[in-house]
Amino acid sequence: MTAADTTWFTEARFGLFIHWGLYAIPARHEWIMKREEIAPELYEQRYFTSFDPDQFDPADWARRAREAGMKYVVLTAKHHDGFCLWDSAFTDYKATNTPFGRDALAEILAAFRAEGIRIGLYYSLLDWHHPQFTIDLHHPLRNHPDAVAMNATRDMAVYRQYMRDQVTELLTGYGDIDIIWFDFSYPHMADHRFAGKGHADWGSQELVDMVRGLKPGIIINNRLDLHDMLPDVVTPEQFMPRTWPEVNGKRAVWEACQTLSGSWGYYRDEMTWKSPEQLIGLLADTVSKGGNLLMNVGPNARGALDHRARAALQTYADWMSAHARSIHGATAAELPPAQDVRLTRHGNTVYVHIFAWPYRHIHIPGLGGKVKTARLMLDGSEVKILVPQPPNPNDTMQIPVDPDILTLELPVLRPDVVVPVIQLTLQDI
Repeated sequence: MTAADTTWFTEARFGLFIHWGLYAIPARHEWIMKREEIAPELYEQRYFTSFDPDQFDPADWARRAREAGMKYVVLTAKHHDGFCLWDSAFTDYKATNTPFGRDALAEILAAFRAEGIRIGLYYSLLDWHHPQFTIDLHHPLRNHPDAVAMNATRDMAVYRQYMRDQVTELLTGYGDIDIIWFDFSYPHMADHRFAGKGHADWGSQELVDMVRGLKPGIIINNRLDLHDMLPDVVTPEQFMPRTWPEVNGKRAVWEACQTLSGSWGYYRDEMTWKSPEQLIGLLADTVSKGGNLLMNVGPNARGALDHRARAALQTYADWMSAHARSIHGATAAELPPAQDVRLTRHGNTVYVHIFAWPYRHIHIPGLGGKVKTARLMLDGSEVKILVPQPPNPNDTMQIPVDPDILTLELPVLRPDVVVPVIQLTLQDI
């Protein structure tokens, strides 16, 4: 058991990740500062002094999230570039000092709370802007000729205090916070010049103790390099596990963090946007393995969601309007795998998510003789259950229906929905 309250979390099953900050202006990946080795002073000159999102409309973001069936949000309060969306007392590098001049975090949280959505805050352990954060292999100054000498004057203890002060601000000044999402540790990433960074660099145990003291039931993710601490939630990134992930031999509370496209921040020229089938498939596949899906969107530099992001969220909204019961409160069905489907279960109901529409039958092991009714969720129409018949040696036309397998007879025409779902009501036990 962990100290966190994950009951609501596993009921929710679906959340929105938001990556938004200065990197929306160059619009070519949220790691642009590292990738293009932009010095902190130049990055600030280019983007901090021109941050003024005139179409900023967090109420629109929140409404679209609610309509998509998302029950919680995780917002990047501070990403690796060190820019803060809130009016922090511990830095001048914040939204209120840009031409925008407003506490973006406060406005975003108010909008999502108004839609009944729970709140999570992402806080980067990295900070490429802070003068005391030591240069390492992720840092934009890693190839500067004086990089090693620069580190001699930097003190991570000062930076650790800065982190604790800012996290305290976030957890005490912005209302109820349900999740603190720290990102990330890399102790293995080192060379002859630079060490990686892990729990000793972050003061991870002290940070966790502080967070628990401020918010006893808050959910803390697993990226603090604390291998002896049972994580509240495991967070595979851009990866789908084959089965329900385990920690110490026990099934973990877990959350797949994925993107609508290939990057997290707004990337104008990104061409790997997921299809509607992939979007819905990711959600159903995750829940069928007992997990949550945290799907990311990156608003653009004007503070709006572009047409591709809006279309993706609308895909979820359209599908969830008929199929939310197969996701919210559902989990793994604990049945043998069936071909081309994903199974979720909520109480006495099993949901069959059909990834490939067959002609004309679906066979589900383990449910033979156990299903009372079968209906398409899209319109509530009945799906025929084939009843096993005694073997007939004179019938050379048919193969007998296995009594241990549920066989459903589907219409030839596929329902007009991205992923059709059949709702099975089990016999009373």
